[in-house]
Amino acid sequence: MSHEQIHQEHTTLGIELGSTRIKACLVGEAGQTLATGSSSWESQLFDGVWTYSLDAVHEGLAAAYADLAATVRRLHGIELRAVGTIGISAMMHGYLALDSAGDLLTPFRTWRNTTTTPAAARLTEEFGQNIPLRWTIAHHYQAIIDAEPHVPRAHTLTTLAGYVHHLLTGTHVLGVGDASGMFPIDPATGNYDAELLERFSQLTAEQDTGRPLDQLLPPVASAGAQAGFLTPEGAQLLDPTGALEPGIMFCPPEGDAGTGMVATNAVRARTGNVSVGTSIFAMLVLQDSLRTTRSEIDIVATPDAKLVAMVHCNNGASELGAWAGLFGEFLTNMGHAADPDQVFQAMLGGALEADADQNGLLAYNLLAAEPIIGVDAGRPMIVRTPETPLTLAGLARAQLLGVFAALSVGMGVLAEEGVSVDRFSAHGGLLRTGGVAQQALAAALGTPVAVTKDSTEGGAWGIAVLASYARAAATGASSGRALPDWLDEEVFAASEVETVTPTDAEVADYARFLDRWVAGLAAERAAGQALE
Repeated sequence: MSHEQIHQEHTTLGIELGSTRIKACLVGEAGQTLATGSSSWESQLFDGVWTYSLDAVHEGLAAAYADLAATVRRLHGIELRAVGTIGISAMMHGYLALDSAGDLLTPFRTWRNTTTTPAAARLTEEFGQNIPLRWTIAHHYQAIIDAEPHVPRAHTLTTLAGYVHHLLTGTHVLGVGDASGMFPIDPATGNYDAELLERFSQLTAEQDTGRPLDQLLPPVASAGAQAGFLTPEGAQLLDPTGALEPGIMFCPPEGDAGTGMVATNAVRARTGNVSVGTSIFAMLVLQDSLRTTRSEIDIVATPDAKLVAMVHCNNGASELGAWAGLFGEFLTNMGHAADPDQVFQAMLGGALEADADQNGLLAYNLLAAEPIIGVDAGRPMIVRTPETPLTLAGLARAQLLGVFAALSVGMGVLAEEGVSVDRFSAHGGLLRTGGVAQQALAAALGTPVAVTKDSTEGGAWGIAVLASYARAAATGASSGRALPDWLDEEVFAASEVETVTPTDAEVADYARFLDRWVAGLAAERAAGQALE
């Protein structure tokens, strides 16, 4: 790609703040990945609250961008100074309460915190719709119930993506998908549900809540909208070297669920996708509303305001990654340092070839509470029956299948509701493991699973594609096409797709594993009670 194309309007930059990495992805106008950069970070348990410091946000953004710029310099021989459009994505939900000066009033409370049970239960009852523990409105109402002193001082509530977007543009706004994890969205208007806003106002009428909720929540923007421009201060924050030029247009910031849907081209009704990371979740775009309110299912939205059933699990591939790290440490101690991807490949290589008698070896990947299966305190655990042999393949199999177990329980609930999809796609770093994780996921879902080449870049690539869509809309190049049509015709028309179809035997074997895994949850719950 030429120097001019890198500098002009032909590229977009997507940045996503995930649970363990902040990733930057530079994308060309045909959707091809030109360069990536990243930085690592991790959440902290501070006074009983899972959080990330804002210093870590600022430093991580600059480090990921610096890594990207260095990659562009190495691959293309130029200094990255401008791109066509920028998009920000991040973990959804949680609680960021800001005062009128934009300063944080409490430590950032991430999606992993499950201290909002009374608030979520009351709101679910009042709204007639499931309000999960991790949603922003649950955190806010819990703060009201607990009479936290910061509540009357709150001027803005936002998400991590919204916070970073404001840092870089000076504009408070959220994409529809991210906003739908703060407060329910009305698909008819593409905005917060006005009736439920009024119900919340009545519910909190006797408490000192400061600003009304409709003023606390950020404005909502649909996919394709223009959502601000990079300020000089934002450019300096992102690139302290001063090379990056201000004035670049932004698309609306989105949550990782929305960018995952885009990355897998699953924004049309009856399509679904699975995101595999520190958490794991499935998104199924609905044709109709669910018949009943189910505590296991969130109702959120696509970036263009279509209703989505979301099965969200707090725990994903972290425990599997910890075991891979252990084996990597062992290799290092033996004098054989190995790349982490190589360790994963070696560990998982025989996972799906382990004998069926390995069903007596169970692995629980629960680092945090998992409401969807009734686990209040996560305790990573391995348990096996005495007659079950302990082998590397068996251990890897149990860990890998366990990654998808809670998700399978939630998917069973959706099946009971009559929800089905025409195709499933998946994305996430675990899917780089030579098709092994993809095959296991297909068996867990009981349906073919497709992975596109660029979707392994995940949400950073997805938000870069949304930034491309916003640029196309601003210049008229989208020709008024809706997001699903534009994705089909402009981004995924020539995509390399690998689809894995499970055999009947694999589906049946996974079902037997899941039955034993669910039965063993009694031991997991007991561990949570015994090991404080």
